[in-house]
Amino acid sequence: MDKEVELGSLGEEVSTQHITQPQRRKGGLVTMPFIIANEALASMASLALLPNMIQYLMGSYKLHLAKATQILLLSSATGNFTPVVGAFVADSYLGRFVTIGLGSVICFLGMSLLWLTAMIPQARPPPCSHDSEGCKSATGGQMAMLISALALTSIGKGGLACSLAFGADQVNRKDNSNNRRVLETFFSWYYAFAAISIIIAFTVIVYIQDHVGWKVGYGVPAALMLLSTIFFLLASPLYVKNKVKSSLFTGFAQVITVAFKNRKLSLPPTNSPELYHHKKDSDLVVPTDKLSFLNKACVIKNPELDIASDGSASNPWRLCTVDQVEELKAIIRVVPLWSTGIMMSVNIGGSFGLLQAKSLNRHITSHFQVPPGSFSVIMVLSIFVWIALYDRVILPLASKIRGKPVRISAKRRMGVGLLFSFVHLVVSAIVETTRRKRAIQEGYLNNGHAVLHMSAMWIFPQLILGGIAEAFNAIGQNEFYYTEFPKSMSSVATSLSGLGMAAGNLVSSFVFSVIENVTSSGGKQGWISDNINKGRYDKYYWVISGLSALNILYYLLCSWAYGPTVDELRKLGEENGSSMEEEASTELRNGGEFHKDFNNSKENGSKD
Repeated sequence: MDKEVELGSLGEEVSTQHITQPQRRKGGLVTMPFIIANEALASMASLALLPNMIQYLMGSYKLHLAKATQILLLSSATGNFTPVVGAFVADSYLGRFVTIGLGSVICFLGMSLLWLTAMIPQARPPPCSHDSEGCKSATGGQMAMLISALALTSIGKGGLACSLAFGADQVNRKDNSNNRRVLETFFSWYYAFAAISIIIAFTVIVYIQDHVGWKVGYGVPAALMLLSTIFFLLASPLYVKNKVKSSLFTGFAQVITVAFKNRKLSLPPTNSPELYHHKKDSDLVVPTDKLSFLNKACVIKNPELDIASDGSASNPWRLCTVDQVEELKAIIRVVPLWSTGIMMSVNIGGSFGLLQAKSLNRHITSHFQVPPGSFSVIMVLSIFVWIALYDRVILPLASKIRGKPVRISAKRRMGVGLLFSFVHLVVSAIVETTRRKRAIQEGYLNNGHAVLHMSAMWIFPQLILGGIAEAFNAIGQNEFYYTEFPKSMSSVATSLSGLGMAAGNLVSSFVFSVIENVTSSGGKQGWISDNINKGRYDKYYWVISGLSALNILYYLLCSWAYGPTVDELRKLGEENGSSMEEEASTELRNGGEFHKDFNNSKENGSKD
């Protein structure tokens, strides 16, 4: 009997242990393959649509170069702008998991619709006939189907842009002593597969489009996007799904509103933290002196009415925190320097490069020639090679020569990138001038489809210079935003460079329209022509080169007006002693934590 009681008690204990045993913790490295597969396959699918799209629009849809270029520029601008909207929606309303899932589905629908335009003959204009009818242009319905496909794909990219931050949510655990190493591993694999997907998109899939046709060439990206969506949703039970927080943009509106209401209020001294409203766990207890008119938003006028029992503001539309004020200041101060990066994305439209490569001798052997859309991979590879040389050879050698560590600040790297971009445009103008002269000499002025006796190697220098410019400016921008912004603005920091690209695409579209209208006025032969040998794209390049030169002067002015960055203040503090460090203490608290995290992730897994 005693044994039965003992066994019964043991059984109850085991049963209780089984019931109270905690469930498996969500997130971790087990989710990494699903998130990386989602990003890599989606990136491969979306990038594969770009290189040859101009040929599809001009060939299958009978669009002129000018109209096709405008469509692609606006589509690219939309695709670069939607990640900002996606970040806002994810952080404020839906959460990152739902946003990425919706983005994947929408992107798949867009690519499927584009594939259907290639599969269904009625979705495109009929082939050109040799009788009096000639070539029929696309109908309104056909264009609507095409534009809808491009629009859905661009909207879907906005949701997919949250992938990196969502992946970091899965592996970022403060209670893990090895947390930093786990994050580095995730970033390294994430960027590595992103790089591989770019290379495959610009080579393998572009080759399929050139040699098999649009039906398979656009069917492959749609299939890859379907796999990307399935992989991501398959692991739904494993993910950490953080709850949404208050909107950063709402905070900006509150600061502006409260500062305006308190515009006649006198500011208390900044050495009185008890007069400024700040979070209990915040390092920022008083606002900085820069843009001091905004400081009136966080001044406590009546503690009994303004502050609730838990220490928060009774009404956030009447009193803001110091953190909110400094976040808005960070955005306002960065905008001028951010705008200098817009010029990096102002180009001839992206379509001309493919037509230029198509007119050159691309043969590697007598039986194999490189697809014109694959030349973009040269720029991508030059980014990787330059980063390796810069980090592993140039900086260590310079440090050895000077006898102390040498490092170029993020802000200066942005400027160096703009300088290389200017040289890239000048070289592009020279190469196009040479190519056009060769075409005229060989008697191809009226034949824009002829292949010249001129090697495609001629365009390598401009592609390499463009890659170096991107490596300097893009990485410099990202590090600059991370370092200068408060930690609460990480989502904004990651989306600003993409927003600059969107603005650059819009400026490209505007410049393209102006040049086309001005040069063709009065019935003249304009610079923009379907026949690239008749067009004057060399002059177009010189115009953009001039704008780039002016942009460098604008950058110097903005850089001077911005003043020292967090890194520069820290360096001065180390050289001049603690007094300078105290002067910069508020600035360092704003962005110092970001600098270490960003550098570690960049060194171990930069996608550029």
